[in-house]
Amino acid sequence: MIRKLFRFPNFIFYALLLGCFFSCQKNEKEESISNEAANYTLLLKKAEQFENRLVYDSAFYYFNQAKLSCNPKIDGEKIIYALIRMCWIQQIQSDYSGSEANATEAIPYFNDTKQSDYLPVIYNILGIAYKEQKNYESALQYYQKALRLTSTTLGKIILKNNISVIYMDQKKFHKAITILEPIVASKDILSNKQIRGSNLGNLGYCYFKIGNPDGISLLNESLELRKQAQDEFGMIASYYHLSEYYEMSQPSLSIAFAQKGYKLAAQLKNTDDQLQLLGKLIQNSSGDASKKYALQRLSLSDSLTHARQIAKNQFAKIKYDATKTETENSFLKFEKERISNRNTLLVISLVTFFIVAILLYIILRIKHKKGKQQEAYSTEIRIAKKLHDELANDVFHAMTFAETRDLNEATNKESLLTTLDNIYSRTRNISKENNTINTGSDFIAQLKEMLSSYISERLNVVASGFDSFDWSSIEAHKKITVYRILQELLVNMKKHSQCSLVVVVIKKNENRIVVDYSDNGIGINNEKFILKNGLQNVENRIEAIKGTINFDASSGKGFKVTFSFPV
Repeated sequence: MIRKLFRFPNFIFYALLLGCFFSCQKNEKEESISNEAANYTLLLKKAEQFENRLVYDSAFYYFNQAKLSCNPKIDGEKIIYALIRMCWIQQIQSDYSGSEANATEAIPYFNDTKQSDYLPVIYNILGIAYKEQKNYESALQYYQKALRLTSTTLGKIILKNNISVIYMDQKKFHKAITILEPIVASKDILSNKQIRGSNLGNLGYCYFKIGNPDGISLLNESLELRKQAQDEFGMIASYYHLSEYYEMSQPSLSIAFAQKGYKLAAQLKNTDDQLQLLGKLIQNSSGDASKKYALQRLSLSDSLTHARQIAKNQFAKIKYDATKTETENSFLKFEKERISNRNTLLVISLVTFFIVAILLYIILRIKHKKGKQQEAYSTEIRIAKKLHDELANDVFHAMTFAETRDLNEATNKESLLTTLDNIYSRTRNISKENNTINTGSDFIAQLKEMLSSYISERLNVVASGFDSFDWSSIEAHKKITVYRILQELLVNMKKHSQCSLVVVVIKKNENRIVVDYSDNGIGINNEKFILKNGLQNVENRIEAIKGTINFDASSGKGFKVTFSFPV
């Protein structure tokens, strides 16, 4: 199956559909347009010109410049739009982790009803990113969120089609069919040949995979509609499916369809589809022809891997350079306005201690509400130690540095900026560790999202049983305890375990909730070391809800923890 062809036609159409809203807003404000708005529009125009010429790195650069030209306090809608276009470019270049990061960056700007029209687009982007990274559960969650927020019939049809593709990737063809059949029967897509062609093609492919003879007629009809709509990406998908259909019965016809698809994919510079169609040609050809296609595929695959890595590095460098330039410009602006360095540091210090005050307020409120004096006391000590060890000395040294060095020198200026950025990042991390937890209907989604944040190229986190029972009967403070214990176990794992796999299983056993945590790390052979290793607070938390906990940390056999508590 050619995944890219199921994805981009629908994403492009849906983004442009909501893009009409952006255009309307620009026309309404044309009379009172400001210099900043004119600059934003000019940058967008440059970006779109490069995008139309398929010069994606330059297009990405100008979309990013357009975003940076906005005022975050009043131009949230414009920032969101620029980020959407940047995400689309990254997904074309298969930089799915980068598109996920930019889509996530857009979410805090959704603060009024107008901007919320873009929220389904952001969720759709996240669905695509998770799908391509094989995280099908998260992809389905974001597609369904987008579906709930979409008001247009055509938008709902597109998102349902995207959901059906998830099931097709999982080879759950019967589930995909239950979604696609009502769409195909709908009158709402009769006039849209591109969308109808896509849905018919997907349904025909599902029929073919389950042995339904109606599949071939739908595949042929889909190809004809795509030709009429001049949907070249869709035509490649149809050629691929027809090639697969005729593999066993008519190999020569299968080769002919694969050659047509390959030729069109080459014209469009669509390397992913060229590779998959070359695979079909290798599979169905023999002798010299098969060898020729194999050599083509090997050469194309090597160049694709290299090109994608370059693209990912380029996107990251563009954002880094732009951020660095913006920071330097901000510093120069402060200098021209003759704001003293000491006052600047004082403001930063006040902000730092304001965050500390918020953290202490959160801790005291939890202490007052739940009566968990020991837990609150331990948390306060931990935060105070972090503030003293990680921030206080650095703030003092930064102030001393500013008073004793010539900040007109570039090296001194750069050193000071680096120190301030480091202080800010660590302050934000302390705040994030103690943020508010949603214990309502979104608790499980938030818990899974926290677990998935630890997934990397070297570490996989597997979660099981989270949806096997109703969490609504569990008290809020117990949900918070589960969340915080798992968070502390994962932090401890990241610091000490050196593992590549973490498994978390939650189940309900009669009137108790049982949570099993295990990893394949180096383990610990000393129980006293466990308590010194940042896990004493775990025991305090479970005792506060009248639960029990057992550690199993044999050296070389991984680290296992089981805790339970009454419902």
